[in-house]
Amino acid sequence: MAHWLVKSEPDAFSWEDQVRKGTEPWTGVRNALAAKHLREMRRGDRAFFYHSNTGKEIVGVVEVAREAYPDPTDPTGRWVCVDVRAVGPMPEPVGLAAIKAEPALAGIALVRQSRLSVMPVSPAHWAAICRMGGWRDEKRPKKAAAAG
Repeated sequence: MAHWLVKSEPDAFSWEDQVRKGTEPWTGVRNALAAKHLREMRRGDRAFFYHSNTGKEIVGVVEVAREAYPDPTDPTGRWVCVDVRAVGPMPEPVGLAAIKAEPALAGIALVRQSRLSVMPVSPAHWAAICRMGGWRDEKRPKKAAAAG
């Protein structure tokens, strides 16, 4: 399983919107490198959900539910999207200032390529952010199993 970070402006599409919708296409990516990352995502990969501009923090975790397909918001047919499903909120949101201050996160793409909307996260960086935010990265039980 690979790990990623996806960014959204919360006034356009927030973590709360993602939770309410459950599974949603990650559309509107119009950067060649970010689109390349979308094409590399595989079903079951996990991604941090990052609020950009307002908040500047990792607020949740999503899972890729459907691999890359043509972005329905793109009339040219050039761009792709993936479907992501809300997995859970980050117990303690991890802010950009804390990420920049953490030596274990030196070199993370979020700091190096700050404008990129979809980026890979190394296993070491994923583990460090999970520790900082109190996230336990086990597979969550299915709704039916959790209902008991």
